[in-house]
Amino acid sequence: MDKRIDLIINNLKEVYDPEIPVNVYDLGLIYNVDIDENNQANILMTLTAPGCPVVDVLVDDITQAAQSVDGVEKVDVELTFEPPWDKSMMSEEARLELGFF
Repeated sequence: MDKRIDLIINNLKEVYDPEIPVNVYDLGLIYNVDIDENNQANILMTLTAPGCPVVDVLVDDITQAAQSVDGVEKVDVELTFEPPWDKSMMSEEARLELGFF
């Protein structure tokens, strides 16, 4: 695996949903991260709800987090709602933090 993907994921763990005190990666919003032959990071993500009022802030923060990795020339963030997000997608740490056990 490309080391830049690990660095992007580490940076994504510093991006928090303003409405939930958990980072977007542990919240389970990031479905896939890859880097293509043109050094473009492609991030497939979802939201906790389709009408999320902070979507623009989240996409901007995620883009900046990925762009800050050396060797990443461009970032494409794609939103999807398939499969729809649910709390089972959260990391164990996130579920503990939010009291979902």
